[in-house]
Amino acid sequence: MIEENVFLVQPVHDRSADELHAEAVALIESAGALCTGTMYVRIRTVDPATYLGEGKVAELRELLRDADQTVLFNGELSPAQTANLSEALGTKVIDRTTLILDIFALRAESSEGKLQVELAQLRYLYPRLKGKGGALSRLGGGIGTRGPGETQLETDRRHIRARIRTLEEKLRATERRRGMLTERRKKDGARTIALVGYTNTGKSTLLNALTGADVLVRDALFATLDPTSRKVEIEGMDFLLTDTVGFLRDLPHHLIDAFKSTLESALHCDLALIVCDAGGDYAMQLETTLQTLRGLGFSSPYLIVMNKCDRMPQEAHEPKDAICISAKYGTGLPLLRKKIYEAMADKFVTGELFVPYAQAAQYAALRPLITERSVRYTDDGTLVEAVIPIEHAAKFRGFLKQE
Repeated sequence: MIEENVFLVQPVHDRSADELHAEAVALIESAGALCTGTMYVRIRTVDPATYLGEGKVAELRELLRDADQTVLFNGELSPAQTANLSEALGTKVIDRTTLILDIFALRAESSEGKLQVELAQLRYLYPRLKGKGGALSRLGGGIGTRGPGETQLETDRRHIRARIRTLEEKLRATERRRGMLTERRKKDGARTIALVGYTNTGKSTLLNALTGADVLVRDALFATLDPTSRKVEIEGMDFLLTDTVGFLRDLPHHLIDAFKSTLESALHCDLALIVCDAGGDYAMQLETTLQTLRGLGFSSPYLIVMNKCDRMPQEAHEPKDAICISAKYGTGLPLLRKKIYEAMADKFVTGELFVPYAQAAQYAALRPLITERSVRYTDDGTLVEAVIPIEHAAKFRGFLKQE
């Protein structure tokens, strides 16, 4: 497979241009391409036709002369700006959203994830069909042309609208099934903990470290797209720990909406662990994550987890009440478990139950709702030290041993 060469155009609005540039390079590499060069452009006035203006377009055309490269604009272009720049430069032009969608297409594995990617691609590409027909109907062809749904991108706009409606209905059905599953877990007393945060902060590594699972870990942006859940036991209590898709600063809202259903586990969790990279701009990561979650209606309690604490600069000051860990090396994990237990303790009651042998069948029907810490058999019945979800406590009142 020939590696695609990508020339990066980085707009400069403020001091964060270098960080945005580094993030764009990481995105390019995550898409399996190679960043061959960068042109920094200070933007004072946005040109409605080409965003950059005639002088900068001419300068960029000179830099690209005799080179077969895709141009990535690290921002969002309108359909007209994309078409005009592509024509003026004589090469394919993509923007940041197209690149992210391409990475999503590479990462999606579940049927729901593929549906979401296809829908997001079609919604984004639909207004860009005008005047581009053949260029968008190709199979393959590098970034911006991969993933589920590219075979639908002919010039038949009516056909694409019908496909969008079909995908929307399939995803609504999936959301209904997911909602019923969430309600069933609540009725069963299952407590959920969601791993959320900026992309590539080590959420999957932390999932593996806490649960002993072997979930794929990759040093790349958006390595996890589909949610992954594993059981974790803390102080004798079972929880469902779920890893979710990572966030990115200035992620277009329609992309967030596209993956809202896979974020249900985070939006309705009992506790969220917001994972930040202690060696990076963790203040920005935390702000981006909280803004994104709150925009989706998130209101659950959360703990701030500073991962990769071995990389934290000595002069840095972590956020107040943050828990510093290294998921890779196991540092700080006992403290994290303790904090999780303390945060969830009010959702459980502990006590000693006495189950007469005559009522063993009645107790057996309720037993899946609790966690048994110890069991002792006596002449008259069974003594059970148990952890009981607060919403099920009344069902065990008759078995509660009186002091």
